[in-house]
Amino acid sequence: MKVGIIASRFNEDITDRLLGGALHCLGRNGVGESAINVVWVPGAMEIPLAADFLAREYDSLDNRIYDTLIALGCVIRGETSHYDYVCRVCADGVLRVSLRTHVPIGFGVLTVDNRAQAEARSARGNNKGADAAQAAMDMHKLKQAHPHRRLGRPE
Repeated sequence: MKVGIIASRFNEDITDRLLGGALHCLGRNGVGESAINVVWVPGAMEIPLAADFLAREYDSLDNRIYDTLIALGCVIRGETSHYDYVCRVCADGVLRVSLRTHVPIGFGVLTVDNRAQAEARSARGNNKGADAAQAAMDMHKLKQAHPHRRLGRPE
């Protein structure tokens, strides 16, 4: 299994913890380091486009490069409505990429009210990065068990 991870640099200390959880989960499930590619983007708004880039990558034999993707980031509510727009764009965009390309994407972008909540959701034992990695692997297995043979290559 080849895994692409899109990680946001905004609130990078939290994203690093989510990434650590995702990598630990992948390793525990037999995914080697050479099968994982981490791509960093400026913030959560850029995650959907990066996911689209990775989901549409094919090798010279027309095989998809990535079997599954994982989106990681952290958006902390501020004093303006910007939080609501960023969260909506990120979540909706990732969903659209997954539905359009049929590439499973584990969603590990925290949307929290404060730093304490972000730290709690990126801590060991409650790491949402690990949860996103597990969800991505589970959906990849489901896709393998139920291939959409008649759908052809998604546009």
